[in-house]
Amino acid sequence: MKPRALAVLLPAHNEEKRLPRALEAINVAALHPALRQVRTITVVAADSCEDGTAEAAARANSLVVRVEGRNVGLARSAAARRALEILDGPAGVWFASTDADSVVPADWLGFQYARACEGWDAVVGTVTVTHWPHRRARLAARHQLLYTASRPLYGPWRHPHVHGANLGVSAQAYAAVGGFPPLPVSEDRSLVAALSAGNHRVLRTAECPVATSGRLHPRAADGFGDHLAALAVKAGPRP
Repeated sequence: MKPRALAVLLPAHNEEKRLPRALEAINVAALHPALRQVRTITVVAADSCEDGTAEAAARANSLVVRVEGRNVGLARSAAARRALEILDGPAGVWFASTDADSVVPADWLGFQYARACEGWDAVVGTVTVTHWPHRRARLAARHQLLYTASRPLYGPWRHPHVHGANLGVSAQAYAAVGGFPPLPVSEDRSLVAALSAGNHRVLRTAECPVATSGRLHPRAADGFGDHLAALAVKAGPRP
């Protein structure tokens, strides 16, 4: 499939401070030369926000859909629905999902577009933590060891991870499996599992990772941030 449009989906709960950097990176990625003839939009789902998240999104020329639920699956789904309303249905549309505390590389959308043109139905990427909390060297080392445990010495790494911060999917394949379920956690894993079960072509790749937050007090419970917090306990006191 050669996409005619790309829609970036981004859920956010009280992310007024972090969101501008995330959106700036997305806007840069949308300028990739391969996308000159491709329509690109960003939809921010402002979920139960009590700060200026929605206003920050609007200032960055993003579309905003407001939801109330404190539910990341519900928020991603709402962003996807709004994108399809704007883009007149799923045919030829590619969804690229990321998070408000993440920064995508400049070639992120170009990379996903290229994989879509190759015929993949979904791209499941990795993340890197670039800024750890102060004096957390043990945590960083433990995370890296566990995260890359399955990586082979040679050849591509078909990793086992799923991150809503670095995920792409054809809107048609997305619709065929029912989209993001309204789950407060693991909505991304559920979507990828459904795609795999439906025999869609899913590429797991460590190319083009997304930088994400190392914060230990995340917005969503039981997600990546809570995983890091649990690792911090196991890693022991700060060195």
